[in-house]
Amino acid sequence: MSDNAKAKGRKRSLLVPVLLIVTVAALGTAGYAVWRMMTPSAQASEKAAQPEPPAAPVFFALDTFTVNLVNDENDPDRVLYVGFTLRLPDEENRRRMNDYLPEVRSRLLLLLSRQNAAELAREEGKQKLVTQIKQVLAPPLVQGQPEQVVSDVLFTAFILR
Repeated sequence: MSDNAKAKGRKRSLLVPVLLIVTVAALGTAGYAVWRMMTPSAQASEKAAQPEPPAAPVFFALDTFTVNLVNDENDPDRVLYVGFTLRLPDEENRRRMNDYLPEVRSRLLLLLSRQNAAELAREEGKQKLVTQIKQVLAPPLVQGQPEQVVSDVLFTAFILR
């Protein structure tokens, strides 16, 4: 055989295994790509599993109140200086409270002036006041409106003197 024929035979014998390896690699890569597209990724399943974060809270800050308190000694110098912020469920409640702010403040002033100084000095008295604030603000501000909903009352200042 000639040298030219031997070189051609060697090239063919090397070409077949190389083509075979390239083909197997291409098929493996294509199969892996199809498999990855068909199975949901871990990130996608995590996103689906995570609940949507809650809506941003709606706060309604009120100016501080200063009222004389009822006490057992009939001491007229018992004073409550209190500031709080209301947590509301939605913007509609906040808008309605803002529109009728004098009515809201009047209800709160009447409630605060009926408080007993000895009760407010304890933690239970403060928690009771929170419940009473929610109750006094719940009725509609004007007839025909829905009830006000106050999710929470957050004290920002509380001085009992």
